[in-house]
Amino acid sequence: MYIIFTLLASVAILPLLLCSFCPYFVPDVLYVVKCIGRGIRIRSYAKKKPFYSTLEKFLEVVQKQPDKPFIVFENKTYSYLDADKQSNKVASALQKHAGLKQGDTVAMFLGNEPDFIWIWLALAKLGCAAALLNYNIRSKSLLHCFSCCGAHVLIAAPELKGAVEDVLASLQEQNVSVFILSEESTTPGIESLNDKIHQASDQPLPQSLRSNVTIKSAAVYIYTSGTTGLPKAAVITQERLWAGASFLRINGVLSQDVVYVNLPLYHSAGFMIGLMGSIDMGTTIVLRRKFSASQFWDDCRKHNVTVIQYIGEVLRYLCNIPKQDSDRDHKVRIAIGNGVRVEVWKDFLNRFGNIQVCEFYAATEGNIGFLNYVGKIGAVGRANYFHKKLLPYALIQYDTEREEPVRDSRGLCVPTPKGETGLLVTKITKVAPFIGYARNPQQTDKKKLRDVFEKGDLYFNSGDLLKIDHDNFVYFQDRIGDTFRWKGENVATTEVADILTMIDCIEEANVYGVTVPDHEGRIGMAAVKLVEAKQLECDKIYNHAVSYLPIYARPRFLRIQNSLEITGTFKQMKVKLAEEGFNPAVVQDPLYFLNENEKTYVPMTQEMYNAIISKHVKL
Repeated sequence: MYIIFTLLASVAILPLLLCSFCPYFVPDVLYVVKCIGRGIRIRSYAKKKPFYSTLEKFLEVVQKQPDKPFIVFENKTYSYLDADKQSNKVASALQKHAGLKQGDTVAMFLGNEPDFIWIWLALAKLGCAAALLNYNIRSKSLLHCFSCCGAHVLIAAPELKGAVEDVLASLQEQNVSVFILSEESTTPGIESLNDKIHQASDQPLPQSLRSNVTIKSAAVYIYTSGTTGLPKAAVITQERLWAGASFLRINGVLSQDVVYVNLPLYHSAGFMIGLMGSIDMGTTIVLRRKFSASQFWDDCRKHNVTVIQYIGEVLRYLCNIPKQDSDRDHKVRIAIGNGVRVEVWKDFLNRFGNIQVCEFYAATEGNIGFLNYVGKIGAVGRANYFHKKLLPYALIQYDTEREEPVRDSRGLCVPTPKGETGLLVTKITKVAPFIGYARNPQQTDKKKLRDVFEKGDLYFNSGDLLKIDHDNFVYFQDRIGDTFRWKGENVATTEVADILTMIDCIEEANVYGVTVPDHEGRIGMAAVKLVEAKQLECDKIYNHAVSYLPIYARPRFLRIQNSLEITGTFKQMKVKLAEEGFNPAVVQDPLYFLNENEKTYVPMTQEMYNAIISKHVKL
């Protein structure tokens, strides 16, 4: 009897012991169980004949809830059945007038609008892949992005007709069929498409048109931002599309939720997580052409939005709009995204209420992701034993000056101790493949890292510097190329930017390194945007930098801009700024120099620039 009592007492106290010594044990296990379950489900889709793609899931939702609102856009509502019929018409028109067949690739040059979704559904019904072109690209970049995906058809929005006409001669040389979403076209070489769609049938297309599509087939091509050169087309297979679509489900989104998609659909967050995830869950999407901080919460209130997405600086923009009494008058319960800074995260919650912020780490072409499923402010995820067993990864030491991993005497990489920053690498396996970039074997190979922990092994080089603390929380630190080395020390640009934006007069900061002739490494410089109606407080900035930053990390140069240039996915542009440097003869914006003798930032003159270059001023 005593033994039984002891056993029962032990069982009863076990949960208490786990909570005390392993407080995140249960969330860790639940997260891994969700991921494994989803992986098993995706594998089962692959075995189905025919293959059960995200399109098949859409068609299943149409059968189950045909009249449920699917897309709400500019005061118009389209049901799942409306989307199905309209995409049937598009598919029939493209099959007849563009001669599309299974395996073809079509480039979509469109903004956020329902036609984007109808066309993608139509292409999927025809067994075709879609290349999602960034609608901001022009000229050389547009031609490059079109050519590298192997497409022979381009579909463009009417407002982008001028951009297409600029490259039309080159497209015609490649025998490309060009369509514009209008009733007519007066430009030779560009055909109208809307008139053809109106005349087409809305009857379902036979599944045999996509009978050869498998889980390994290319579904879409999504382009990198091009912040460090021309964009690259990441190959998104049907399997990877399913993985992205699963993200809303893993974060607790339900079929009755309303998802607000204002991020660009050409981007993985908007397309894979927002659109595909909503199809997987059968939710309603409130679609907006572009992000608008001033209209954001009005949209959420008007349409009873419960799930929002963010990337980059979106949450900071929301925190910067004037405060209102209605700030907490909304139904948003989940915010999913990445790139939010700690102070912004706190401000967002304090101002807009108890919203579950699901910060994550992932890359469009990468083979691993982390999710902060416990809501730890500042973390992008958690490292746990089960996750690492499924997807072997490591943080390794990286030499930012040589721009290569540190290797030991055997030529193998050196793991980074807990609490220190290291380069994230992930083993390339069947479970975690790296597909690479379309028609770009050189760039694909550059992302592969060999002989990491043993001769012959192969890892994906994320290009990102992360840190794992002693509680196993994962923190994003910087990107290779963004981090620079000065005075023998590594400087993380995001960390310095966070420090600068703590100052009252600075609204936004973009930190980067610039070269100085005959000096090793790169010295710190910051392009800053001032808070409206505020003046640059040079003494205050100097004292703040000295108080919070080591000497090697303090920006020696400031560049004052009216606005900081960003990509369509809210990533700061650094390369052009770094190339322009700190020469007043080149840079038209006001420049300032950290003068240690005067203990302040002083206006940068040509004489001062010449003194720095001639080494009369010591850096």
